[in-house]
Amino acid sequence: MKQYFLFTNKFWMYIMVWLLLFVPFGSVQGTVIKILAIGNSFSENAVEQNLYQLAEVNGDTLIIGNIYIPGCTINKHWACAQNNEPAYQYRKVVAGKKTNTPGKTLLECIQDEAWDYISFQQGSYESGKYDTYANLPLLMKYVSENVLNPDVKYVFHATWAYAQSTKHSGFKNYNSDQMCMYNSIIRAVNRVVKKINEDTANPNKIMFVIPSGTAIQNARSSSVGDEFCGSDGYHLNSLGKYTAACVWLEMITGKSVLGNTYKAAIDDRYVRIAQEAAHNAVLNPNRVTLLSY
Repeated sequence: MKQYFLFTNKFWMYIMVWLLLFVPFGSVQGTVIKILAIGNSFSENAVEQNLYQLAEVNGDTLIIGNIYIPGCTINKHWACAQNNEPAYQYRKVVAGKKTNTPGKTLLECIQDEAWDYISFQQGSYESGKYDTYANLPLLMKYVSENVLNPDVKYVFHATWAYAQSTKHSGFKNYNSDQMCMYNSIIRAVNRVVKKINEDTANPNKIMFVIPSGTAIQNARSSSVGDEFCGSDGYHLNSLGKYTAACVWLEMITGKSVLGNTYKAAIDDRYVRIAQEAAHNAVLNPNRVTLLSY
């Protein structure tokens, strides 16, 4: 006669205790990722709003730092590093709350956390001019000599072209043409990254490029049009900031932003446009993917 094993309440209790003891706690909590941007107002636009919340929805916790001087270029960052100049605002997002501490040096900010990712970027008006990147390897070397985490990954933030309506004087560097500026940024960044990564004498490599500029250009092809910057025509508005944060989310966490439920008080239709523009930028970072709605 067949015998059947009876699964009693006590048996299930033992199973639950075993799971609590042996299933890694981190798999429940998600991942804690520490990101530092060595940037300017364009990094402020991209990482200080929305990014923490987008990651939180996906089960990850971010610690976000932004080393900020308005309009700061790579040459300016390098000069501040050499002189240990306390010229920075240090903006930090922890547990979704932002603080801003002025008068900080680059060194202090680099050593505030054992960062997992550190990003670099060019001042927006020089972002498509290859010759302005000459000091990037020196800046990366300085950072690498002072980080707390020897396994930190270096990335590059490729920023966006200005709105066609902008009056920014730097737009003249690109014949006051948005697509000229966008294509110039793509070419310059790819050329710089390729040179750095192929330099066998340089141990510091750029792991990947964060294509915020392509995401914004993708989004501009939608029915929204060229309405992703504020009144100055170069800083992002709320929808533009959300779009850029979506790109950062995918590149840093490796998780798709499509369907993410954090909306930042943005209409559902615009959320879809921003998420798809960002996702397509990750898939095709060097060209515009047209949106048909």
